[in-house]
Amino acid sequence: MLSAFAPQPLVELKQRDKSKIESILTYENKLLVGLNTGTLRVYRINEDGATSEGDVETSSSSARPASAELLREIEKFSRRAIEQLAVIKEANILISLSDGYVSIHNLRSPDYELQEQLSKTKGTSVFAVTSNIFEDLSTGIPSIVSRLAVAVKRKVLFWSWQDTELSSSATEVTLTAPARTLTWASGTKILCGLNSGYVLVDVQTQAISDILSPGSLWASAAQDEARFGAIGAAGMGYVGMGSWVPKPLATKLTDGEMLLAKDVNTLFIDQDGKALDRRQIQWSTAPEAISFSYPYLLALQTPSKGLLEVRNPRTQSLLQSISLPNASRLHMPQANVSLAHSGKFLVASARCIWRMTAENYESQIDQLLEKGQLDEAISVLDMLEDALLDDREARLREVKMQKAELLFRNRRYRVSLDLFTEVAAPPERVIRLYPSVVAGPLAQKDTRIEEQAQSEFKVPKIDGTLESGHSMRPDQSDVASQGKSKAKTETRSGTPVGRAEAVDNSDTASILGRRSDSIHEASILEGKDLQVAIRELYAFLADTRRRLQNHLGTDGSLKEHVRTACAEQSGYTRSILKTFLVNPEDKADTDITQELRDTAKLVDTTLFRAYMVERPALAGSLFRIPNFCDPDVVNEKLLETGRYEDLVDFFHGKHLDRPALELLRRFGQARDVEDVPPALRGPRKTVSYLQNLPPKMIDLILEFAKWPLLEDPELGMDVFLADTENAENLPRERVLSFLQDVNPEFAVRYLEHLIEELNDMTPDFHQRLVGLYFEKLKAGDAHKRPGKWIFKNDFERRQWIDRMQQLLRSSNQYSTGKTFNLLPKDDPEFYEARAIVLSKMGNHKQALEIYVFKLKDQGKAEEYCNQVHLNQDTQVPATQSIPTRIPEESPKSIYQILLSLYLRPPSPYQPDWDSALNILSKHGSRLPASSTLELMPPSFPIKDLESYFRSRLRTGTAAVNEARVLQGLCASENQRYRAMVLLGDDQPGSNAAGRNRKVVISDERVCRVCHKRLGRSVISVFPE
Repeated sequence: MLSAFAPQPLVELKQRDKSKIESILTYENKLLVGLNTGTLRVYRINEDGATSEGDVETSSSSARPASAELLREIEKFSRRAIEQLAVIKEANILISLSDGYVSIHNLRSPDYELQEQLSKTKGTSVFAVTSNIFEDLSTGIPSIVSRLAVAVKRKVLFWSWQDTELSSSATEVTLTAPARTLTWASGTKILCGLNSGYVLVDVQTQAISDILSPGSLWASAAQDEARFGAIGAAGMGYVGMGSWVPKPLATKLTDGEMLLAKDVNTLFIDQDGKALDRRQIQWSTAPEAISFSYPYLLALQTPSKGLLEVRNPRTQSLLQSISLPNASRLHMPQANVSLAHSGKFLVASARCIWRMTAENYESQIDQLLEKGQLDEAISVLDMLEDALLDDREARLREVKMQKAELLFRNRRYRVSLDLFTEVAAPPERVIRLYPSVVAGPLAQKDTRIEEQAQSEFKVPKIDGTLESGHSMRPDQSDVASQGKSKAKTETRSGTPVGRAEAVDNSDTASILGRRSDSIHEASILEGKDLQVAIRELYAFLADTRRRLQNHLGTDGSLKEHVRTACAEQSGYTRSILKTFLVNPEDKADTDITQELRDTAKLVDTTLFRAYMVERPALAGSLFRIPNFCDPDVVNEKLLETGRYEDLVDFFHGKHLDRPALELLRRFGQARDVEDVPPALRGPRKTVSYLQNLPPKMIDLILEFAKWPLLEDPELGMDVFLADTENAENLPRERVLSFLQDVNPEFAVRYLEHLIEELNDMTPDFHQRLVGLYFEKLKAGDAHKRPGKWIFKNDFERRQWIDRMQQLLRSSNQYSTGKTFNLLPKDDPEFYEARAIVLSKMGNHKQALEIYVFKLKDQGKAEEYCNQVHLNQDTQVPATQSIPTRIPEESPKSIYQILLSLYLRPPSPYQPDWDSALNILSKHGSRLPASSTLELMPPSFPIKDLESYFRSRLRTGTAAVNEARVLQGLCASENQRYRAMVLLGDDQPGSNAAGRNRKVVISDERVCRVCHKRLGRSVISVFPE
């Protein structure tokens, strides 16, 4: 069992001394002992031989016991037995109970001189004192308030001291029955134990409230009398088992909790008297006294047993039983006199006094771990304060991880993994519990489990007992008795102490006997157990990934706030390593970034393995988010299971583009399509992958884009023609050269895409497209260059000619000189193209000669003239005076050139009178009269020019009329502005009066902005 306390005999009455010890009290270094003769003995406690509380290695058994030196004996302290002693140090008074009266003595007097005997306390059965710090509500000044509560029959009297001054007279509260015990719940509330139950009294308001348990342990006085027998107020009755009423006991615990005990029944309440949902303590017999010594619950059994039980108040487990012959009294130092967790209290019998000294807390935890009582170790660590242990949080975390390992080996996977998640366990430690199919190289045989399985000893349960219910013998504890030094070394280095791990009491009931042969089986996960364990592992790995993402970016670098904290705080790096690594001390000098990357790689790879074992369909979802999976492991597993699509997604997420594209090419070009997944057949998946690659990877794109172009040109060209940012930002020159080498038609489509859709104005691209058009048209004849660029039919050839002509018309970026020299003179297919190029060069006459004489297409010639005329600036400048005659158009128009070709064609062509008259009738207004008539031969009939003259006269007259109307409008507008300047605006509500506005400046008028008098200095008039 645990050695939490060690008894040290402090005072033992000599054999010839017939006195008996009735009461004890300690304060400072003094021990006061009240005897049944009324004598008070004063001892001084010498601490020289006591064990130093800060010494971790020294046990209580090896320390010399403390000694008590008798200072003096006050024989006439009281006439009768001294039943109870207490001290109020702040008021320098000693309080005693003797002969039914409470007396107050001077604490600083050597003989504790009697100051006052409280007359109101006649018939006192018990009293209680407390001291607390209160803040004055009016002044805000803190002061120490001490209170004395005295139980006198059915009344409870209260006295109070503020600092050293006794306050007003005593107050009293009347109860329904005599109070047998008094226990302060807080500075203003006291718990009174009656035969019929418990009541809570508020000292300030004098309110009394009954303590009722949910199950009504003490439902009514009648039930108690029926159970325990009736006893009167004087305590007289038949002294038999049927009439004995157990003493109502109470003690204050931590966190405002209290424990009530009557007979073998217990009840936990808070300081307001409300019952807590806690199970009862399983006492075999009613205790004589109970108390609390941080952090343990103490119960003193009857003197006949002479046992002091030490229990954990949370788990209620019995941790230690100390034999103290005939012990009947338990004395705890007052909270205001000694530290609550000093671990020193007194136990007394009628002839002897023992002082209980607490073992060092580190040693206590080690003992619990050695015995496999992990639940108790966790509970004790939870209750202890950080200052009492070296790195309490780390120790608690380690013990909880040991508990989680035991739960795991007992197939409590959900509870185990939840506990691992709660303490943020290092992922490596958790993953090692799984077989190699999940843990990979981390999976290893646990030699300690094998040794334990081979030893035929039973497995220690959570509470440290064997599965059969008997306590372990020293020779049956391979795991539970490894030695204190080994336990400390293993525990603090992160290695579990044996495999005897603890769980909560709720878990203990289900983690029962497992034989030694089942231990080895529990370490081998397979079948349904493995699937269940993997399902519970998902949540732990997801939580670990979340914690890693708080420190690592998706690129594997430390986040900025983490980098700054590591640089500014020396311990921050160590705290991170302790969270994620099993042995952070061994890697204190390593690069934290690399360690976190390795941990993230382990977590993600394990998650992938778990998916592949239990839920392969979820593996793809892991690859579509940033991850740190091991590429070799993923590649091997996915190829083994045939999940090629997931493998491609993984390669893409890890930027392993070449392996992904090689895999897609292998399956896309496979001839035996039965073994290929439908989604990977053909080039579609490759094209989609290439479209997502950035432009900087142009070499890889061009390398793997060739086979999709040859396999499916329409689909393959989407790599370069798609409406995506990546496709638009590709190096265009390299793409064009690549496509031209594969197939010039691909280059033509790419150039058309650049020019028409992306509006690329690079002259070289325009010129190259013109050249490719020409090469295609020249090579399209089968008799010239058979086997290459053959047109399917004349319609396709006509389409290419139209595309080239459209480019020549719309583009201004190609070289007209190079293009004109490129086009043959005598090929009719290129006549119109040459005319377009001549037009771009400004040679309209030569272009019209091609339309009129070579193409013999008067409609295209006229259309050409219309287009040129629209592009020219034919706007007539506005005149300042009204024209009085029809103006003469001096510039030579494009129609005049066309007319001259019809009327005076070059040799050997003949004049075309019909076409000439058609031009004169349609566009006569655009032909100057003098130059046009000069072209007419003398024999030309005048009546045929009637339409021309009408058009000229109509155009001239319209121009004169338009100028006159414009002049009139300008004059009207000028008149309106002149009137507005002179007379002001005529708009309704306007105050402006133009130049006729008058403003009177007097001597009293000031500027409304700066408030200066205007006078002769400045004159300002606002427009409104």
